[in-house]
Amino acid sequence: MKKILALLLMTVMVLTVVAGCGAKPTTSGADFKIGIVTGTVSQGEEEFRAGERMVAKYGDMIKHITYPDKFTQEQETTISQVASLAADKDVKAIVFVQAVPGAAAAIDKVRETRPDMLFVLGVPHEDPELVASRGDILLELDQLKRGESVIHMAKEMGAKTFIHYSFPRHMSYELLAARRDIFKETCAELGIEFVEVDAPDPTSDAGVSGAQQFILEDVPRQVAKYGKDTAFFSTNCSMQEPLIKQALETGAIYPEQCCPSPYHAYPGALGIEIPADKAGDLDYLSEQISAKIAEKGGTGRFGTWNRPANVAIIEAGVEYAIAFAKGEIQRFDKDAMVKYMKQVTNDKKGEVQFTELNDENPNFLLFVLGSQIF
Repeated sequence: MKKILALLLMTVMVLTVVAGCGAKPTTSGADFKIGIVTGTVSQGEEEFRAGERMVAKYGDMIKHITYPDKFTQEQETTISQVASLAADKDVKAIVFVQAVPGAAAAIDKVRETRPDMLFVLGVPHEDPELVASRGDILLELDQLKRGESVIHMAKEMGAKTFIHYSFPRHMSYELLAARRDIFKETCAELGIEFVEVDAPDPTSDAGVSGAQQFILEDVPRQVAKYGKDTAFFSTNCSMQEPLIKQALETGAIYPEQCCPSPYHAYPGALGIEIPADKAGDLDYLSEQISAKIAEKGGTGRFGTWNRPANVAIIEAGVEYAIAFAKGEIQRFDKDAMVKYMKQVTNDKKGEVQFTELNDENPNFLLFVLGSQIF
């Protein structure tokens, strides 16, 4: 009897091992997938890395692709890339950050065959009314409120002049143009001189390198003209690193990035290496940034939000998409998105604040996070 039991036990063990060896490994166990569309490392490293972290967290449940660096001229590529995600019937939702030109057309293309697809859009570049009618839920920084808050931050840092770097493509975006106008009005109210400077568009023939070189050369010129109490702001992600470098070298002021976050451009500009055991440790990173800025005498003249804005959109967007794919929420659920944004930003002080773009587009949500000065 003992021999029979032993034989049965061995048989069960062998079958278990065989079944285990033959099983397809998965880290998610889900019967659906979530697509993520971000820029490349050169156009938006922070967003790209956030996409990578979602893949690391959820494994093969996540499919991460990128849009081209020259997305304005290569919209067809963006459309085909998004369509390729939707071609996988297991993909139930797509989180698109930043929703660059071509996003609306890409959604139209996908909905021809996949009307069921959920689209979470972050930082839309196209007309708000246009994209709001396409996406299911949209997230954007509250650019109108920032039109006041950035200038007040610059004033607190001692700014007497405010330099605004941008280019015609960005100024054709309704929210960015409106924010620029509020910048100008707020500067007038606070006695700060507002100066608008045209910079090369990184998606033009000059490319990212040309735009960055312009910033490296122009910041010292502006400081020589207006003095060290000059605050600098650019509407483009790829310009932030050279802008931080030169603002620090020239003793100028840098209130926050276009897409405020401790991770956005500060580590690269200041040469900060983040060890593996400190990845995601915002307190550690803030300490490192403060120390590097102090070395150059810039304490109190550099700032950002205390949490990464665009990363939060991607992380909260993925959680929202997962809940939708599981049937836990409807296509548009503002309360759910607010909940996920508070979770991913570890908001315990109520610093995450949401408002709707307007009554006609309640699915277009604007938000702000808390700020910090280094």
